[in-house]
Amino acid sequence: MKIQDYIDSTYLKLPEQAGISEEETWQKVLDLADEADAENFYAVMIRPNFVRPVKEYLAKKDSRVKVGTVIGFHEGTATVGEKLAEARQAIDDGADDLDFVINFEAFKNGQINFVRDEVLQCTKLGIENGKTVKWIIEIAALREAQIADITNLIREVAEANFTADEQEHIFVKSSTGFYKTENGKPNGATVGGIKIMKENAGPLKLKAAGGVRSRKEAEEMIKLGVTRIGTSSAAAICKDLGSASGY
Repeated sequence: MKIQDYIDSTYLKLPEQAGISEEETWQKVLDLADEADAENFYAVMIRPNFVRPVKEYLAKKDSRVKVGTVIGFHEGTATVGEKLAEARQAIDDGADDLDFVINFEAFKNGQINFVRDEVLQCTKLGIENGKTVKWIIEIAALREAQIADITNLIREVAEANFTADEQEHIFVKSSTGFYKTENGKPNGATVGGIKIMKENAGPLKLKAAGGVRSRKEAEEMIKLGVTRIGTSSAAAICKDLGSASGY
């Protein structure tokens, strides 16, 4: 198993979240890009404002590393129009992957048609521009039945509106890694959550994100059927070291 091929090496903290300056944040992003290139990770996952400079930086290194970004992050409550505008800018800036946070609160409130339209419009924009689209469903905010239902919704939209080849570029993703939980509950990928996603995703691929911090955990996710892993512990995972990282 070449685990590097599964890794989306991730840095998504804002300066104020990390307690550092904008300059220090940019250096962390550059270090992430350098590490991803050196270790042959599949992709880096960064905030939208860094997409263009990182894409250019990696191009100068003749790197194969893809550049992904997050849309509607991390609450998912931005309007469809706002998400589309953010995605268009990311596409213009050269993003390869677009990881949308689905409006899981609207889904929980029974606004199923609203969420279905969001998934259709945003996925259509990404696919028409040759991008990989991943839908973050935030499993820590959902009950097991809701994880199944929202995964099914994404699958239904994909199967009804996109070809089999296009569906190869549509993912269901577990988590943002930023959701606040109570009583020590995991806020990222879990074995149970991934199993439910796998049972309901049909032909769509899966991405586990949040809480995958060791090689053992990464390999467990891959055995469950995950094809991408979002983590800020990429180096530790590949070197089989533990990590205290929060994502």
